[in-house]
Amino acid sequence: MDFFTGLMQNKIFLAAALGWLIAQILKTLIHLLFTKKFVAERLVGSGGMPSSHSATVCALVTATYLEHGSASYAYAISLIVAIIVMYDAIGVRRETGIQAQLLNNIIKIFEDMGRDELSAQDKLKEFIGHTPFQVLMGAILGVFVAILFYRFI
Repeated sequence: MDFFTGLMQNKIFLAAALGWLIAQILKTLIHLLFTKKFVAERLVGSGGMPSSHSATVCALVTATYLEHGSASYAYAISLIVAIIVMYDAIGVRRETGIQAQLLNNIIKIFEDMGRDELSAQDKLKEFIGHTPFQVLMGAILGVFVAILFYRFI
C-alpha cells in the first residue's frame, strides 16, 4: 500500500488532522469576530482560542481510544504526548508569549523616544502559548471532533 493512501485511510490520523483544521478555522473566526480584522496567519499560527494543539492531540487520544481501547500501547503513548503538549502550551509557550509582549513594549518605548535601532520589523510574535481556558476548549473540541468523526465516518 502506498504511504499516502495508507495515511488517508488512517482514521486516527484523519480525526487528529480534522481536529487541528476545525480549531484553526474557529481560531480565525473568533479572532475576526473580536478584532474585526481577518488575519490569514491565524489559519496556521499558534496561540489563540481554541488551542489547536490541544484539539489535535485530544482528537488523537480519543480516536486511538475508540480504535484500540485504553489498554493499548498506542493509547498510552498518545495520552502521554497529549499531556506534555497541553502542559507545554500553558506553561513554557505561554510564558514565552508574555515575554514577547513585554519586549515588544520596550521596543515601542524606544521607538517613541526616536531611537531607530529597533524597528517594528523586529517585533516578536506574541501569539505563542495559551491560557488554561484556551487549552481546555481545544481539548473539548478535539474529543468531540473525534467522537463525531468515528460516529459518522
